[in-house]
Amino acid sequence: MQQQGNLIKKGHFYFIYDNDLNFVLEDKTKRGLEVRENVFDEKLSVQADKGMIYDLNGIGHKVGIRWYFPKSKYRLDHVIKIGEEMELRYKKIREMTCPDDE
Repeated sequence: MQQQGNLIKKGHFYFIYDNDLNFVLEDKTKRGLEVRENVFDEKLSVQADKGMIYDLNGIGHKVGIRWYFPKSKYRLDHVIKIGEEMELRYKKIREMTCPDDE
């Protein structure tokens, strides 16, 4: 895991760090994935580190690894809400694909 500052909160599937200027939301399921680019994430309107994963057909898909929420624009409760939405999404996927792992 690449730590991005002081750990504030963690879930099963995410970490939230404080790195002075930003709250950093990191997707734990992408641990170890190489950062290929730092770009503006249109959906969340913040800078994001993205990597590449490949499907069974060898097609590459860009995926978010971590997102940087400037403290000047975002409150911690907003970032926590996004982290909890990520948590819920991954829990639903786990329930569908691995129902006996609960």
